Amino acid sequence: MSDQSRNAIVLLSGGLDSYTAGAIAQADGYRLYALTIRYGQRHARELEAARSVAAALGVARHIELDVDLSAFGGSSLTTSAPVPKDRPLDVAGIPSTYVPARNTVFLSLALAGAEVVGASAIVIGVNALDYSGYPDCRPEYVAAFEQLAVLATAAGVRGDPLRVYAPLQMMTKAQIVRRGVELGLDYGLTHSCYDPSPDGRPCGHCDSCTLRAAGFTEAGVPDPIRPG
Repeated sequence: MSDQSRNAIVLLSGGLDSYTAGAIAQADGYRLYALTIRYGQRHARELEAARSVAAALGVARHIELDVDLSAFGGSSLTTSAPVPKDRPLDVAGIPSTYVPARNTVFLSLALAGAEVVGASAIVIGVNALDYSGYPDCRPEYVAAFEQLAVLATAAGVRGDPLRVYAPLQMMTKAQIVRRGVELGLDYGLTHSCYDPSPDGRPCGHCDSCTLRAAGFTEAGVPDPIRPG
């Protein structure tokens, strides 16, 4: 593996999953370049967490981009519509917190960055088991975008396909937490809540808070961040 092909772009939200995915890729030998998107999300507190996580991972570079998806709306994360609270974890359907085409937009931006730094992988923390019904977290979606990357890039045309590396894809939240603990991650740096209080404290009732709490409980690990 050449020096440049050890580069990877990690989509870093500041949440538990992207932090763990980045750390796993780093443990696999990748040099990380972090990309964080300000997309008009109501939980902008995660941007501060992303900076802390990027520093903890020691990334080669951390880029923050403004791509305001709130101009389209269509999600309770980018509008004033209420965020669902206290939903059962096994409820069917796509929740209002789904942001239309968000992962496609994010992966496309990461693909542009990957071409510039000669990265051989894009790291994303999507998860098929605890994904809250989002269609762009499924394994078939990740595989389809990887194929698009082969067709859409200079590297792909030259026969150097770029990998969309989703190491958490088939892990439960508890397994993710345990792996992060093994890697020595400080989850106190992260932010997971969709609807935090004005001072940034997690609500404890949205889907993301519920999934996080269940994961730490099942893993038998105390969560360093307590809802307000």
